[in-house]
Amino acid sequence: MIDLGISKLVMIGAVALIVIGPEKLPRVARTVGTLLGKAQRYVSDVKAEVSRSMELDELKRMKDSVVSAAKDVSQSMQTSASEFEKTWADATSVASETGSDGRITIPEPAPEYRHPKKNWRLKQGATPNWFKARAGVRTKALSGAARVARFRPTRFN
Repeated sequence: MIDLGISKLVMIGAVALIVIGPEKLPRVARTVGTLLGKAQRYVSDVKAEVSRSMELDELKRMKDSVVSAAKDVSQSMQTSASEFEKTWADATSVASETGSDGRITIPEPAPEYRHPKKNWRLKQGATPNWFKARAGVRTKALSGAARVARFRPTRFN
């Protein structure tokens, strides 16, 4: 690379002062500075783009490895599930075909699901309503205006 020391920079400045002249030198120096700044920004943008592309390639490789591992796991799960279903079918068929006395019995089907018929909106608490009324527990929601009207102090005549 170019080795620029202080002595070489002073020499370049002196030559530029003689060739360009003292009145145009500040404008030329600003132009050179802006061009160097643009060049540095361009180089840094290129470096950032290269590093992003390298990271993207690395992420793609990681994604491929994770996808292949997931496929292996799903295949092993499917094979173990099919083996389990086969052994379950064998075990249930033997148990349902012969009873304790050696006769063939048909298993009873499982009872159908019944909803417990609970309605959470109508849930009753363990505290009776007369106790709630005596203790002053609110059982209904009050609006803001109703609350103000309820607790407004009464005026004496």
